[in-house]
Amino acid sequence: MPRHPFEAAWACALWLGLLTAISPCPLTANIAAISYIGRRLTGWRQALLFGAVYVVGQTAAFVALGAFIVGAALAASQASIFLQRYVSRLLGPILILVGMVLLDLIRLNVPGGGVGLAAQRLADRGGAAGAGLLGLLIALSFCPTTAALFFGGLIPLAVERRSPVGLPLLYGIGAGLPVLVFSTLIAAGGGYVGRAFHRSAQFERWARRATGALFIGVGIFLSLTHVFGLFG
Repeated sequence: MPRHPFEAAWACALWLGLLTAISPCPLTANIAAISYIGRRLTGWRQALLFGAVYVVGQTAAFVALGAFIVGAALAASQASIFLQRYVSRLLGPILILVGMVLLDLIRLNVPGGGVGLAAQRLADRGGAAGAGLLGLLIALSFCPTTAALFFGGLIPLAVERRSPVGLPLLYGIGAGLPVLVFSTLIAAGGGYVGRAFHRSAQFERWARRATGALFIGVGIFLSLTHVFGLFG
C-alpha cells in the first residue's frame, strides 16, 4: 500500500489509465489505428517511432482535457469553495456509480469511437505528426468505459488532490503503455498480436470487475464517513 496520500492517487491514476487502454473498445480502436498507420511503413524502427508518436498524441489529449477541466474547476472562486466543502461528500457516490458502470450494472450510451475517414487521411498525409494527431483524436472519442474512468474516476480524484496536470499525465502514461506494447508486437509480426489481444481481454475482464467492486466498496465507506458521519 502506498504510504502517502499522493502516492495512492498516483497509483490510482496509472491504474485507471491502464484499465482504459485494455478495455475492449479503446483497445480495438488503438490496435486498428496502429495497424493502419503501420501498413505502409518499412522496418520495425519506423513502426515503433510512429507508434510512440501516436501514444504521445493520445497522452497529450488526456493531459490537455484533464488540465482544462480540473484547472477551470480550481480557478473559479465559487467552484473552489464548493469543491472544498463538498468534494469529499461527492467522491463516494461518484465512485459507487463508476463501479456500477464497470460491473455493467449501469450502461452508458456515449457517442463516438472508431477511426474516422478524416482521421485516417490525416494519418496518411501527416507522417509521424499525422500519427500523433490520430492518437489525439481517438483519445477524445470516448467509449462508455473510457468516459466513466476518465470523467468519473480521474477528474474527481485530480480535483480533490488539486492536480490539474500530474494525475492526468499519469493517466495518459498508463493508457499509453499497452499501446506501446502492441506497437512493438505489430512491428515484430502480426502473429503475436492475436495472442496478446486474447490475454489482455481476459485480464481486462478480471481487472474491470475487481476495480468496480473496489470502487463500490471505497465509495460506500466514503459515503458513510463524509455523508452520514458514521466514522467521523
